Amino acid sequence: MTDALRSRRDQLQSLKAVARVNYSSGKTKQSFQEAVLVARPDRLRLETLSILGAVLIVTANGKDVAAYDPRGGTFIHGTGSRATLARFTQIPLDVEEITAVLLGVPPVDPTASSRQEGNAVVFDTAPGRRDRVSFESDQPVPTRWERMDARGEVDLAAAFGSYIQTGADLFPTTIVIDLPKNNRHVEIRYEQPELNSAIASDLFVQTVPANVKEFPIEALGR
Repeated sequence: MTDALRSRRDQLQSLKAVARVNYSSGKTKQSFQEAVLVARPDRLRLETLSILGAVLIVTANGKDVAAYDPRGGTFIHGTGSRATLARFTQIPLDVEEITAVLLGVPPVDPTASSRQEGNAVVFDTAPGRRDRVSFESDQPVPTRWERMDARGEVDLAAAFGSYIQTGADLFPTTIVIDLPKNNRHVEIRYEQPELNSAIASDLFVQTVPANVKEFPIEALGR
């Protein structure tokens, strides 16, 4: 299982795709299309789409996070921290972790100390934290990743399904992310994903457009 994780980490490096996203948090439910660009380890671009074009563009490049709202004419920026990125993705992962998850790669170090528990491998990744990766199919691919706290309760989980064969590796066209403690659920369904193609680095950096209101992330409060 660790060999399979190591292979996926090495082989899956970039992604271009349009996805249908279903999001729910408590009574809030939304469904939208998202253009997804990922280049591991730390570059991300998400464009929330409407019939009139992008309504929100979020970029992260390891150093900075920026969000541009073309309709509202606002540009928000901050350092590339987990907290800043989570303000826009609603998923508490740093950019290296979320780019891995979006590529169907559990964000664990497969060379780290681990132990097998049935059809899963468990990593004690930090004091009071464990990561569990399950393999529950006939193929050597992860089907679920869970990040657990010191009490063994799941803080965050991602299920990987609907795998297709690609030139890079088997790839999940459905990824479901759950935050049980926050009652938050994100379902991502990719359409015609393109893997390991070159992506221009300037797509992961946004400059402030003319005639917009610019704010640091701190101005938004919590």
